[in-house]
Amino acid sequence: MSETIKRNETVQRYQVADYLNIGTNTENYEFMGMGFNTLDENPSAQQDSKTYICDKSATTTIKGYQTQFPFDTDLIKSQKAIMYLYDIGRNQKTGADAETDYVRVELFEPISGKDNTFKARKFRVAAEISSFAGAGGETIKVTGNLNNVGSFIDGEFNTVTRTFTPTGNETGGTV
Repeated sequence: MSETIKRNETVQRYQVADYLNIGTNTENYEFMGMGFNTLDENPSAQQDSKTYICDKSATTTIKGYQTQFPFDTDLIKSQKAIMYLYDIGRNQKTGADAETDYVRVELFEPISGKDNTFKARKFRVAAEISSFAGAGGETIKVTGNLNNVGSFIDGEFNTVTRTFTPTGNETGGTV
């Protein structure tokens, strides 16, 4: 038998790249890397459970998602994405002033025939800045959540030109 056995390939955190739109009138995506200690994704499935008269146990369905991206950063003045988030919290911005676009890029899923282009999802997010904290002699930390607004748009992202192109596979709703 000459079959090659493939090992299960795990995806490491560095294989997911994150970009925040810091532009006001045009898209200007900044890489969220240096200074970010964590930037997670919590899909937070919303459930609906019912127990029908003919059943002993409940039936559960997923009715939607309330996605949240918790983050923890060191306040590094030269990092534009961090300073953008800091500005939202410092100036206590609300509503549309606290919203922007966020792109999560799957570097482990390259688009065939397109250099530097990978599968990606574009989210509209409300930046919730929870704290600026730091003990004496320590770097200030900026923590919070990027809270999803509406539904994400499926697409691809070029990491050199920093442009997102939708594939037309919107998950519902508008972003």
